[in-house]
Amino acid sequence: MKKSGQEHRIKIELVRGDIANQPDISAIVNAANAQLRIGGGVAGAIHRAAGPGLEEECHPMGPIRPGQAVISGGHNLPNDYVIHCLGPVYGVDKPEDKLLADCYRNALKLADQKHIESIAFPAISAGAFGYPINEAAGIALKTINNTIPELQHLKRIRMVLFSEQDLQVFKSLNK
Repeated sequence: MKKSGQEHRIKIELVRGDIANQPDISAIVNAANAQLRIGGGVAGAIHRAAGPGLEEECHPMGPIRPGQAVISGGHNLPNDYVIHCLGPVYGVDKPEDKLLADCYRNALKLADQKHIESIAFPAISAGAFGYPINEAAGIALKTINNTIPELQHLKRIRMVLFSEQDLQVFKSLNK
């Protein structure tokens, strides 16, 4: 990733871990389903950790479209907020690269509008939605880098990768 003057102000972290266990982060991003329901994968882990209040708060906000971001409270999570993004299903939602980039861009802008200082993302669409990790990582990092100059309040952006292999892919592209 190319370095810009803004990156001295915003720290980007790449870690292996559980997106639902990021206690030092103000907002986590949920790789949500359109109805903002509990679901499986990232959405299931976040909803189980947050408790039933998260689904109750989110229900009136759904359905959302691929690339869209909405925000809720963190409920029983150690985070103040959850930003929910519907990533594209690879090979189905077109243009998937633009829609995936929209997830990251829209989540970052929404966090910044709410004066949130730290945000953690999973690898959106790279699990059950079938997006190849190399392509997903490239889009995520490029979009984050390109959006940083527009952000006023964010100080830390963390990518939380579930597997060591995914973490290594992100690290190899973050140059």
